[in-house]
Amino acid sequence: MLPIPERVRTLAASASVATLSVDGAPAPARGGVDERGRPVLLVLPGEPLHGLREDAVVAVNLTAMRLLGSVTHPRGLIEVQGWAEAVPEGETRAAAVAVATHCADESLFEALERFGERGAPRLLRLDVGQVVYLTGQESGLLDADDYLDAAPDPLTETAERVLAHVNASHRAQLTAGVSRQLGERVGEVWLWELDRFGATVRVDESLVRFPWPAPARSGLGLETALRGLLCTC
Repeated sequence: MLPIPERVRTLAASASVATLSVDGAPAPARGGVDERGRPVLLVLPGEPLHGLREDAVVAVNLTAMRLLGSVTHPRGLIEVQGWAEAVPEGETRAAAVAVATHCADESLFEALERFGERGAPRLLRLDVGQVVYLTGQESGLLDADDYLDAAPDPLTETAERVLAHVNASHRAQLTAGVSRQLGERVGEVWLWELDRFGATVRVDESLVRFPWPAPARSGLGLETALRGLLCTC
């Protein structure tokens, strides 16, 4: 299994901003996550964060989802707590891209073109204080250093591509392979997560972990390890 900080960062990298609170009160939420795992927010004039009080306590709730067939399921819930700060001018374009990945709002162009103007939309990010996570059967708290010093699983891009392909085209082989591994016929089976240390399979309403004999070190190694779980008989 991925180390917890790396696992949380991996989930955060693909997560959407679900809710936002400022000093405990709900506020409009539009945003994404930057390359360091910090929530990035698009804030419009008149909204609580637009005036940016540096002592305002902000909590951003991120949700990572998994589409299985036609149904979307939550993979992980992450609450990043901290303080809002303005995105520096030289980093605004990257911040806008991070927001646009999950929220293609036309106000992003105005935030870039009118950067620094009074009354213009703003791009803010969180100075992370701590991170609360709930993922699968695990929950806990990470301090800022543990979260920010971690990085997403380097094989995530390949893993997501392979996972989507298996769920779309090879579920019969996956079901047969899981039945063989567990020694009994199983019901509805989906590949839930895939990383360099193993695969997590959703069997009906339960999650079952199948670790690799050795960590995969490349995309090809990951695909090779997964073939051992798929029944080819």
